[in-house]
Amino acid sequence: MRKPHMSGLPRHLPSIAALRAFEATARLGSATQAAAELAQTQSAVSRQLKTLEDQLGVALMARQGRGLVLTPAGARYVSEVRAVLQRLAQASVAARMLEAGGALNLAILPAFGMHWLAPRLSDFARRHPEVTVNLSTRLAPFDFRTSRFDAAIHFGREDWPGVQYLPLLPETVVAVCAPSLVAAPLATAAEILRHDLLHLDTRPRGWARWLQALGHEASPPPGMVFDQFATMAQAAVHGSGIALLPTFVAEPYLASGQLVLASDHTTESIGSYFLVWPLAREAPPALLAFRDWLAEEAPPGTGSAGDA
Repeated sequence: MRKPHMSGLPRHLPSIAALRAFEATARLGSATQAAAELAQTQSAVSRQLKTLEDQLGVALMARQGRGLVLTPAGARYVSEVRAVLQRLAQASVAARMLEAGGALNLAILPAFGMHWLAPRLSDFARRHPEVTVNLSTRLAPFDFRTSRFDAAIHFGREDWPGVQYLPLLPETVVAVCAPSLVAAPLATAAEILRHDLLHLDTRPRGWARWLQALGHEASPPPGMVFDQFATMAQAAVHGSGIALLPTFVAEPYLASGQLVLASDHTTESIGSYFLVWPLAREAPPALLAFRDWLAEEAPPGTGSAGDA
């Protein structure tokens, strides 16, 4: 005689409906109350209980007065049934979440990620618990075909090949410095130029454009150069000079009093921030959820970047 295949499940397992009917009746002590909870008739619940007992070959419940109580076998069995139903419910939720969400691998720019995106991510996590966002820093465009990223934050214009764009916000900059450097915002370019200027290597014409808006056409003097806004902001805090910072980077420093406005003049930078993702791939559900959420977070009327 062929031996049964031990790695498979038994052929005649109790139905989920019967197990739910048994668990509810055991918990409530009444087939009538269990039927109301399960939106079934009392006779349907009773039939499911009898089928379960017949299938197992053991009495699970006994009548006591007008109610039902567990037999010793039923008491042992119901604890296992509850554990199985709980695991099944968790597995079902996990399966739905995997289909609707999953992981989103996002490349970010450091300052934008720290000062604009990170404070908002708790709202996304609350609204989309099925999505896990993984963040990594990338300072320049890359080839999505050879990367693990699903999307990226891009600054500049729409000049990243092979991607789609969601405009987020233009970069507006302000001139800031330590409170010890100026008693009040400076009114003219000449007053600004009496102080050291701090430069960012990815915005080489930042000061030239800012000063041109004040009528100063000559090239600005050289100064300390930084590769990230965060280190330039710290240098400004410690009195190294005047820095041009995006408003979303400057605001916490201004609010705390670590920095003050060196001028009341603001200007829009040469580019905007975008969410970008590859054209060649179908956007996964996690990216679609993140994209739609970011579209709500972007300021009204956000458009594409201006000309360089």
